Amino acid sequence: MILAFSVFLITLVFIIWQPKGLQIGTSAVVGAIVALVLGVVSFGDVVTVTSIVWDATLSFIGIILLSMVLDEIGFFEWAAIKMAKLSRGNGHLMFVYILLLGALVAAFFANDGAALILTPILLAKMKYLKMKPLAIFAFLMAGGFIGDSASNPLVISNLTNIVTVGYFDIGFVEYAKNMFLPNLLAIFASIAVLWVYFRKDIPFSIDVSQLPEAASVIKNQTMFKFSWIFLALLMVGYFIGDYFHMPVSVFALGGALVFLAIANHYKAVKPIMTIKAAPWQIVWFSIGLYVVVYGLKNAGLTDVIASWIIQLTTQGNTIAIIGTGFLSAIISSVMNNMPTIMIMDIAIDQVGYVGNEALVYANILGANLGPKMTPIGSLATLLWLHVLAKKGVKITWSEYMKVGLVITPPVLLVALLGLI
Repeated sequence: MILAFSVFLITLVFIIWQPKGLQIGTSAVVGAIVALVLGVVSFGDVVTVTSIVWDATLSFIGIILLSMVLDEIGFFEWAAIKMAKLSRGNGHLMFVYILLLGALVAAFFANDGAALILTPILLAKMKYLKMKPLAIFAFLMAGGFIGDSASNPLVISNLTNIVTVGYFDIGFVEYAKNMFLPNLLAIFASIAVLWVYFRKDIPFSIDVSQLPEAASVIKNQTMFKFSWIFLALLMVGYFIGDYFHMPVSVFALGGALVFLAIANHYKAVKPIMTIKAAPWQIVWFSIGLYVVVYGLKNAGLTDVIASWIIQLTTQGNTIAIIGTGFLSAIISSVMNNMPTIMIMDIAIDQVGYVGNEALVYANILGANLGPKMTPIGSLATLLWLHVLAKKGVKITWSEYMKVGLVITPPVLLVALLGLI
C-alpha cells in the first residue's frame, strides 16, 4: 500500500507541478511505467485499464475537436456576446446568463471544453468591457465552477461520466433520465450560491454597447448555420447509439471527424493544425494515471472504501447516497477526480451494483462537484488555471480554496437531495 501510494503521489505531484513544461500525459505514463517495473501493477492490469478508459478517452478527444472547430467558426464567441447583450447592461443578469451559457457548454461540450474554449472568450470580453479586477475574478471563478457543477446531465458532459457509464453498462437515455433533476438543481444552486457570494463584486451596470455585433464574429456563415443542424443530428446519433448499444466514441469522435471534414470543405478550418492542437496528452494522461491508480486497487484501497460504503448503506438510503457523494467529493478534492472515479466505481461494484444504482450516480455527482474545493481536484480546473495563467491572470491556491470550500458543499448537497 505504501509503495502504491508513493508512486501515485509522486505522479500526481509531477502532473500538477509540470516542471520545465513537462506535460501531464508524459508524467502519467512515466508513473505507469514505474508502477509496472515495481510490480505495483501487471501487464494484465494495463490491458484491463485500457479496456475501461478507451471509450471515454476517444470520446473526450472527439468532443474537444468538435469544440475547437466550432470555436474557429466563431460559434462560442457569438453565444457569449448574445448572452452579454441579452442582459441589456444589467451586471447581475449578465452574471446569471453567463453561468447559464457555461452550463450549456459543459452539458454538450464537456467541462474541459468549457475550460479550454469559453474561458479565454469570457476573459477577453470582460477586459474589453473594462470591468474592475474584482468583477473579473467573480465572473471567472463562477464560470470555472459552473463548468464542473453542471457537467452531469449527459454521458458526454464529463470524462468521469463516460468512464462510469462504460464500467456499469448504463445506457445514454437511462443516465440522462436519472441525472436530469440532480443536474437541474445543481445549476440553480450554483447560480444562487455564486451570486450570494459574489454579489458585492458584480457591477450593477455594464456598457454592453461597446461589444461588437454577434453576427460580426462569425467567420463562416455557411458552417455556422450548418452547425446547428449537425449538433442536432449528433444528439440524435447518441440516442441511436444507445438503442444499438454502441460505444459513445463512435458518435463523439466519429461525428467530430465528419464535422472537421465538412469544415475543411468550406475552408472554415485548417484540419491538420486543428488535429495537432487537440489535447492528445489527455489520452496518455487517462491511461497512465488510471494504471497508477489501479495499483492502489491492487493494494487494497478499494476494499477499504467498499467497507465504508457498506457501513453507509446500513444507515438507510438517504445517508448512503449523501455519504457516498461526499466521500467521492472529499477524495476527489485531495487526489483528483479522475483516479477517484475509478476507485469508487470498483468499490461500489464490490458492494454490489444491483439495488445500489443510486450510489453510482451519487459517486458521479461527488466526483464532478467535489473537485471544486481545491485547485487539484479536476483536470478541467487544472486546464482552466493553465489557460488563465497564459492570459496573465494568476489565481492562487488560497484565493481559489476560499471560494471553493464555501460554495461546493451546499451545491453538492442540493444535487444529492435531487438524486434521492
